[in-house]
Amino acid sequence: MQEIIQTVAIAALPVILAITLHEAAHGYAARYFGDPTAWQEGRITANPLKHIDPVGTILVPIIILALSWSSGAGGILFGWAKPVPVNFGRLRHPKQDMLWVAAAGPAANLAMLLFWAMLMKLTVTLPIHFFSVAMARMAEIGILVNLALMVLNLFPLPPLDGGRIAVSLLPPKAAWRFAKLEPFGFPILLLLLFTGILSKLLMPVMSAVMGMIYFVFQFSG
Repeated sequence: MQEIIQTVAIAALPVILAITLHEAAHGYAARYFGDPTAWQEGRITANPLKHIDPVGTILVPIIILALSWSSGAGGILFGWAKPVPVNFGRLRHPKQDMLWVAAAGPAANLAMLLFWAMLMKLTVTLPIHFFSVAMARMAEIGILVNLALMVLNLFPLPPLDGGRIAVSLLPPKAAWRFAKLEPFGFPILLLLLFTGILSKLLMPVMSAVMGMIYFVFQFSG
């Protein structure tokens, strides 16, 4: 029990930052490109209470984690925060600007991934001290959480960020047809998750990104 409490305490900061800054980045980008909806609703903030979805952030992760453990699938964890409201019609160039608004969330995760990687580098470079183990563990969690969020959200399926990026890039007719998948996006995602297909699709990308992080920061294997 003590180990679980310690892990939760160490993981809290990187997980909360990964979720809240991802959502706040969407709102900031939307405001920059002409839609102040998220700003007007107070959603451009790092306050996690503004971004928690009772179902997606709390209920669904607990249920999926419990089911995955009971079925012997391991600790699968999946959920989502409350989406930042974006009125794409208020953007100055809705179809083009949609790309930047959608990409802002994964970009925030990339920035945080690099921050935690730099912290990890410091912990292995500086002399060992009282907080070394906790800092290294927190940095490790920060790297993994932001990597997973970034890669998952770039998966090209509406309403994920990758799906909105695809809609922005596709020709108008194809974009309209592809966008019609949005109501079925999460059921499809859950199906891919529990069948193991999602992991097979995402793991090579995550491994490639992690390999680049190891190369850039000269981490030992």
